Amino acid sequence: MSPVGINTTPLLVELSAQELRRRMAEALAIYVEAMDYPKGTEFHRAPMWTEHTHRPGWRAVAAVLPDDAGSGEGTMVGIAYGYRGAPHQWWHQQVREGMHRSGADERRIHEVLGDYFELTELHVARAAQGHRTGEALLRRLLEDRPEGHVLLSTPEVDDEDNRAWRLYRRLGFTDVVRHFTFTGDNRPFAVLGRLLPLAAEGTENTHSPSR
Repeated sequence: MSPVGINTTPLLVELSAQELRRRMAEALAIYVEAMDYPKGTEFHRAPMWTEHTHRPGWRAVAAVLPDDAGSGEGTMVGIAYGYRGAPHQWWHQQVREGMHRSGADERRIHEVLGDYFELTELHVARAAQGHRTGEALLRRLLEDRPEGHVLLSTPEVDDEDNRAWRLYRRLGFTDVVRHFTFTGDNRPFAVLGRLLPLAAEGTENTHSPSR
């Protein structure tokens, strides 16, 4: 079933680790398209995504087009997941190095990396974009998180001119590290962050760990 011509509001469905593993092909297809990675990338990412499901604080939310029964087994059109950040994790170590290179001192690095939720992935199929599905996924994923703030990385784009950047700025995310190249990806990325919890929609607090 194709999401082309979507005119139905997707359902937000929390996924268990087992459910994400079962629907991994759908989720990774959205990821590869959204990130403009070459086909075949999904085969390398599947083991990593599976490993992530075992990390403390892991949580995943999918956006799905409801089937005739109104269940969560329709076509997946969005995926978001993350977990509690920790010093032994690769992404944590990469961001720490990026902050160090940008001139941050140890106090500042600890302030940012001492207590955070890593928003690891947030992607919406192109045919389903433009309906605030990404914001809905992000808000659901971050509900009732115990961490002090949230961090994420997103590819740099000219003038921050795409839907992802507009979403993050609208929700109060500010710069932690800019133009950082992660090991294994030649594109420059930005690391963004903000305090938790998110305010109610329409009353967003713009404070973040970069302030």
